[in-house]
Amino acid sequence: MQFGVFTVGDVTTDPTNGRTPSEHERIKAMVAIALKAEEVGLDVFATGEHHNPPFVPSSPTTMLGHIAARTENLVLSTSTTLITTNDPVKIAEDYAMLQHLADGRVDLMMGRGNTGPVYPWFGQDIRQGIALAVEHYALLHRLWREDVVDWQGSFRTPLQGFTATPRPLDGTPPFVWHGSIRSPEIAEQAAYYGDGFFHNNIFWPQEHTRRMVELYRERYAHYGHGTPEQAIVGLGGQVFMRHNSQDAVREFRPYFDNAPVYGHGPSLEEFTEQTPLTVGSPQQVIERTLGFREAVGDYQRQLFLMDHAGLPLKTVLEQLDILGEEVVPVLRKEFERLRPAGVPATAPPHPALTRKEASA
Repeated sequence: MQFGVFTVGDVTTDPTNGRTPSEHERIKAMVAIALKAEEVGLDVFATGEHHNPPFVPSSPTTMLGHIAARTENLVLSTSTTLITTNDPVKIAEDYAMLQHLADGRVDLMMGRGNTGPVYPWFGQDIRQGIALAVEHYALLHRLWREDVVDWQGSFRTPLQGFTATPRPLDGTPPFVWHGSIRSPEIAEQAAYYGDGFFHNNIFWPQEHTRRMVELYRERYAHYGHGTPEQAIVGLGGQVFMRHNSQDAVREFRPYFDNAPVYGHGPSLEEFTEQTPLTVGSPQQVIERTLGFREAVGDYQRQLFLMDHAGLPLKTVLEQLDILGEEVVPVLRKEFERLRPAGVPATAPPHPALTRKEASA
């Protein structure tokens, strides 16, 4: 089981003091969070991709390349890479380059994004979102696996005798997750290719998440990749912790109440009851996260959103200390104890990482 953090890179005013970090501060904070994640023993750091204020991570490979040079073990991922508005040729080359620089510590999550204006900014039509995701990924999949590609589709110019460079490290492309909240077509796409399916369930009730994961598992087996239980599943989550649960609620409430993504709507108590958001003690986070397994079965990756809503960097780093020292060790042990034989513990690692582990 892999545990990590993901960031959306929002620049949000701290409601407790009215201070808004600069873009420079926010970018540096994201790097600090990644370094802290490795320090406390987490497995994965993932960054979103956005091209509009108030978000800063418009160039994930630039950030992840910098982090790769400053870490040794952390898997570097995305949450998500916009398969709809990015050219699949550029994705193929950018992430293969990153894969080489990081010695195989790279995977990525494909997604359509949730900001409508991005589509015309990059010459696309949001009404074609699903079709773009399907066609672009079909091309990307070939570019990483075929040395010479001839291709013609609906959304970009044809390719004749094209070779993407560099080639994937050791001939093995980065592992791909397909991220979706509500689109069964994306669960189907993940299943068709035998890729991972990541349900970022931070805003949705557990029953919806369960249905989407079940669909993916059923179709994964249908396409002959393994049993439904062997399908590669990842989940998102949100936590805020203090050793006293009342302290956690009191401290987090102003951030929740004013957050652009969910402020001024349901109360904190309603939201934590209806979604995976957990605000409380480390033990409550452990119990809630183990409950995800009861809903979706054994899964391979759990990522937590921890640096949003204007929370100051100091607080986020404190949260990571608690997560890495008190929560994740217990979760690792429990998930491993409960996992049946034959069900993978993680997504397939790159061969370079397997060799590194064997020689350690």
